Amino acid sequence: MTLANSSSEQFITVHNASIYVKTWTPQNVLDSVPIILLHDSLGCTEMWRDFPALLAEKTGRVVSSYDRWGFGKSSERNGLPSVQFISEEGETHLPAILNSLGINKFFLFGHSVGGAMAVVTAGVLKDRCLGIITESAQAFVEDRTREGISKAQIDFADVTMFSRLKKYHGEKTQWVLDAWIKVWLSSEFSQWSLRSDLPKVHCPVMAIHGDSDEYGSVKFPEMISSLAAGHTEMQIIPSCGHVPHREKPEVILNLCARFYVS
Repeated sequence: MTLANSSSEQFITVHNASIYVKTWTPQNVLDSVPIILLHDSLGCTEMWRDFPALLAEKTGRVVSSYDRWGFGKSSERNGLPSVQFISEEGETHLPAILNSLGINKFFLFGHSVGGAMAVVTAGVLKDRCLGIITESAQAFVEDRTREGISKAQIDFADVTMFSRLKKYHGEKTQWVLDAWIKVWLSSEFSQWSLRSDLPKVHCPVMAIHGDSDEYGSVKFPEMISSLAAGHTEMQIIPSCGHVPHREKPEVILNLCARFYVS
């Protein structure tokens, strides 16, 4: 796909933190309601690579991504997130960011924990959120999730792996890893679930999941699609792991076009 869109960057202040936001505008904007991207536990805007630009062109919608507090180009954060960090993002931080950007109606696309945050946000801002796609989203704490994180903890002890992540998070890299590993593997977080959040979601939901996702089974999208109150559909991507938009980009872009354009 030829990319003819433009992009812009800005920093906004939310709850005394500087939050980095990047926006892609397609050459032909077909609808004024934007798509907001929510990154994963180790992610940031830059780690979406070319997906936001491709998504903007494919859907004809403006696409925006932000770095959560403590990640990427946003302000550093002292202390680990609480075990309520998913609810806090969906109930407090993202609504404040949307208000600061002057965004009323919106769609969401959340990858991994970003998908869980999208669910919470959709339930809180039910009159403003027009639809969400969850991609590889966790819906509760599964043994496979904890096993995958434990393996990653060993992998990131390697200097090369750590350096790759540091390219995106700089001096915040160790905090980013601790915020993921220590919180998710804590006993206090073991009972976390989206079970009480999903019935509050009345907008359309598409739950995308790779059949070989190393961080969670298809029980996650099954829970999302069965408990959300609005129209839902589940898309299981064959021969695909935890990052479908990178592993199967055309498949994901086509699903997005059908969901966000129709």
